[in-house]
Order: sequence, then C-alpha cells, then structure tokens
Amino acid sequence: MQRVDFRDQISKNKRSSFFLLFFIFLFLILLGYVIGNAVGGEYFFIILIFSIIFSLSYILIGFYNSDKIAILSVRGVLADRKKYKDFYNLVEGLTIASGLPMPKLYIMKSKQINAFASGRNPENSVICVTLGALEKLERRELEAVLSHELSHIANYDIRYMTLVTVLVGMVSIISEIFLRSLWMGSDSNNDSKSGVIFMIIGIVLAILAPIVVYLVQLSISRKREYSADATAVKFTRYPDGLIKALKKIQSDSLGEEHISKAIAPLFFSNPLKDITSTHPPIEERIKVLEKM
Repeated sequence: MQRVDFRDQISKNKRSSFFLLFFIFLFLILLGYVIGNAVGGEYFFIILIFSIIFSLSYILIGFYNSDKIAILSVRGVLADRKKYKDFYNLVEGLTIASGLPMPKLYIMKSKQINAFASGRNPENSVICVTLGALEKLERRELEAVLSHELSHIANYDIRYMTLVTVLVGMVSIISEIFLRSLWMGSDSNNDSKSGVIFMIIGIVLAILAPIVVYLVQLSISRKREYSADATAVKFTRYPDGLIKALKKIQSDSLGEEHISKAIAPLFFSNPLKDITSTHPPIEERIKVLEKM
C-alpha cells in the first residue's frame, strides 16, 4: 500500500471541501434556473432569487452546524463523564498523544458496534459511539476505533465527508419538492415550447437525483478509510485492536433502519449492512492491517 503524507492529505481535503461548496452552490442555482423556466417567466426571477438565498443559507447552516445535525439525526446524547469515564479517558489520552483538541463525546443508543466523527474542523468536532461499541468491544479494541475516528478529524476528512452529507441532503430535498409540485399541478405552469423543455429537464434531473446521491456517496474515497486505519495503528501501535474490532463488526448482523443513507458514510463501518457501500469491504481492511 502506497504511503500517504498526511500534510498532503489535509491540503487535498481542504481543496476538495472548497470545490464541493462551490459545486453545491452552482447545483442549487441550476435547479432554480430550470424550475423557474419550467414554471413560467413571471415566476422566473422570484424562484432564481429564492434558490440563491436558499443555497447560501443551506450551505452556511449545514457547514457551521454539521456536528449538531449529525448528532440529532442519530438521536445522540452527550456522554456523561461519570458514567462513561473510560470513554473519556481513552479519547483524552489519544488527543494528548496526537496533539488534537478534545472533541465533544456523544452516545448513540444502538446495539450495533459503530462510531462516527463529524464537524467542520478539529476545534469543532464530535465523536459519537454506539452503546454496542462500549458494551461489546474490549478496551484496546475501543481505543483502536476511537483512534480511527480521531484520524479522520486530524486529516480534515470530517470536513469533506460532512460537506458530502450536506450535498446528498440538498439533492434529496430539492428533488422531492420539485416532483411533489408536479403532482399538485398549477394553472401558472408555462405551456410554451421552452417551458415544456425546461419541465422535462427538471423531471430528468429530479429522477436522476438518487443516482447522483449514490455517486456522491461513492466519491468518499475508500483510501480515506485505509488511511484512517493506518493512522489508528500509528496512534495505538497495536493493529490487533482494530483487527479484532473489525472482526466483531463482521460477525455482527445488526443493521440500523433509522439511519439516513446520507449520513451512513460518516460511520466507522456501513451501519445499513446493504450491498452498496461507501466503505471498503471489512475483510480487505483486515488484510491490510494484518500486513502492518
């Protein structure tokens, strides 16, 4: 496996984040333009202005509140320091060793073994683990999983993955609103030739949205997961911890029905247990770790 310079990785993630923000803005403006032309000239500028305001608001709110949105979506609760003392001690020890600021720690009420990190930067980051991870993993195994999530924070992977989640949510929302508006019908629809053409374009964009969502999810490079695994080993000096944790996840058949597909890529392993996954196969991750 090719070595990764983590400074290059951080720079690359920051550049990718900027271009992704720009793409989110342009995509929303494009949808506003198409829908405005499809509805009719008298509504064109109103819809276009609304799309600009909505896109800027959506991006800013999603970016600056990404950690809160992620926690709310999984119904996470702030971890009590007294009750989960070992959880805090492990993360504090790892942050001291890595030089990272202490993230806020949350608990997700799930029997599945899993965890995720979110936030716009290391200073505004969170780590959320499932009750299953705290109950089923041994101390060294849990430490390895937490190291993996901290490496995502250190490499600014959380910023890029968070923006991907924002994009996925945006595509779903806009497509749903547009398709539902077609069923409602309106006397103000533009029946001109150009209006019909833009209506067709809008329908095509809305129908293709799920495919776009899938491709965006896959855009989260699997190399980031391999890189995070490698960094976790660097932090703990104990690859067996991560290997054992992955094997326990592999044998765990529990899936999470209430987890959104948009946020699934943030997790340590795919929480949905479906065939299509943004994560590398667990057996491949284990093989790479066994060579370390």
